[in-house]
Amino acid sequence: MSRLGLLLPDWAASLEEELIRRSIFSTAAIEGNPLQEEEVGRIIEQKHSEAKHDEAKQAIINLIKVYNYIKTIKPIVEHYRLTEKFIKDVHKIITLNLLNPDNTPGNYRDHIVKVGDREHGGIYTPPKCRVDIENLMKEFIEWINSEEVMQLDRFIRAALAHYHLGLIHPFGNGNGRTIRIIEAMLLRVSGIKYVPTMLSNYYYRQIDDYYIAFSQTQKNREEDMTEFIKFALKGVIESLKEIKCRITSNIRLLVTRDYLHFLREKKRITQRQFDLIYILMGDGGFNPISLKDLFNKSPYNTLYRHVSERTARRDIAKLLELNILTHENDHYILDIHALG
Repeated sequence: MSRLGLLLPDWAASLEEELIRRSIFSTAAIEGNPLQEEEVGRIIEQKHSEAKHDEAKQAIINLIKVYNYIKTIKPIVEHYRLTEKFIKDVHKIITLNLLNPDNTPGNYRDHIVKVGDREHGGIYTPPKCRVDIENLMKEFIEWINSEEVMQLDRFIRAALAHYHLGLIHPFGNGNGRTIRIIEAMLLRVSGIKYVPTMLSNYYYRQIDDYYIAFSQTQKNREEDMTEFIKFALKGVIESLKEIKCRITSNIRLLVTRDYLHFLREKKRITQRQFDLIYILMGDGGFNPISLKDLFNKSPYNTLYRHVSERTARRDIAKLLELNILTHENDHYILDIHALG
């Protein structure tokens, strides 16, 4: 197997970890969690005890647990049949140990809640009492698992689940996080990779349009859900474009890495030239450097500490000759497009 074949699984795993981190940060931030993405990343890397944590950190820990939970559900060929139990289990994990007197983890609410605000299309009042919620949830489960809905495109089915659970708003707290997890899970079990964990980031970046799309759809007297579905599908398209771009860029970098090993084995480049390109690839291959950077900027200066300027120029000239670097305005950048 080539080095490229060995590296691709590692890259895929690294990408998935990054997307989950962004998704956890985004879905929590939508609900007002103040922690930054870097802080969320540090929490993900930690081992967590059952001791009490502050609200913001506990909310993130709960989301980590629920993402680990849905990872255990294996993708299936047939459409996954959603259950009330699963929705309640997800909500219980998401809201456990969070201080909210109006919420009982894993249980439907029995009080009035308000959804939305005037700036994003107005305020909506979902069903008010538990009996109504229980009846609506049973009808929702029957409908979302019906043959008619099962035959729809999986992205549309997931968006419909998102919208209708938002309408019912069955819990006292944690509805948004639960709903977005359900949407992601429906896509994941249908065999979709990456996009399920990317949608929360899309909703976060387009937060105003997210609320407006829901509000406008809810107000539609003909019960036409096109507006929300179009918004959700736009997120799918943007996510797919991002994944395509990232995969293309990373494959080019991996091909470049394989090519560098070939050049080094054939002694067409020196070890120092090889190391210089590896450092550039570590930065993603897109950060330009100048001749002065080789002597003054870390980590390049570790390579060129005991090297003359003439030798450094010779290294640059060789890499330009091999089309590994490109030159513009006294700066040099890794030419992964030419190499790919």
